[in-house]
Amino acid sequence: MRTVFLLWHSYPREDALDENDTEDKLVGVYSSAAEADAARLRKLRFEGFRDYPDNFQVSEMEIDKDAWSEGFVSVKT
Repeated sequence: MRTVFLLWHSYPREDALDENDTEDKLVGVYSSAAEADAARLRKLRFEGFRDYPDNFQVSEMEIDKDAWSEGFVSVKT
């Protein structure tokens, strides 16, 4: 199984109506969890990222495999 590691950062929107209304950014895709963590540490120097240092998430994804297997969802805010 070949995998990659996606580094995400999210934080509450300024005009948020509730806690689920977030601004989400895909920071990057990395070959290992260690590389993703190194990127997280680099980003902490920048405004926005440093304001929400605990809002990073790493997702491990298998290559050549559907992550969304059925249906379609549209979310409007």
